[in-house]
Amino acid sequence: MAALCLDFLGFQEALKKMRDVDDKIIYALNALPTESFKGQVNSESTCRDLYSKLQQSHLSRQDSIRSCITISANNLRQLKEKREAQPDDVEADSQFKAEQRKLRVLQAELNVEDIIKERSYKAFNERCRSYFHAGQ
Repeated sequence: MAALCLDFLGFQEALKKMRDVDDKIIYALNALPTESFKGQVNSESTCRDLYSKLQQSHLSRQDSIRSCITISANNLRQLKEKREAQPDDVEADSQFKAEQRKLRVLQAELNVEDIIKERSYKAFNERCRSYFHAGQ
């Protein structure tokens, strides 16, 4: 994922694919049976598997975003030093500002992750609370 940090559009595309579990959680939860069909599907197992996928996905995305933030912050530090050493270098100033914007967007992605995570777990808990409790 570190290589994708350098290609910001590639990183956003990879993040979008990684969010697939969250995007399809409603469909997955709709596969749970209603009261009359309870015996035909193991709802506890289905909920446990879905919870595991959600946790893995959230952790993986958060680690990826934080890794890219670290890389971007280090790049920004280097560009700042270069910019201070060569104050008349227009290219260095341009690169510095571009990296600043990139870092801000990456930091905003952490907030987006929190919202996605909250929405997914809310939907999960609404449908799975009678079959599975996290931490068991």
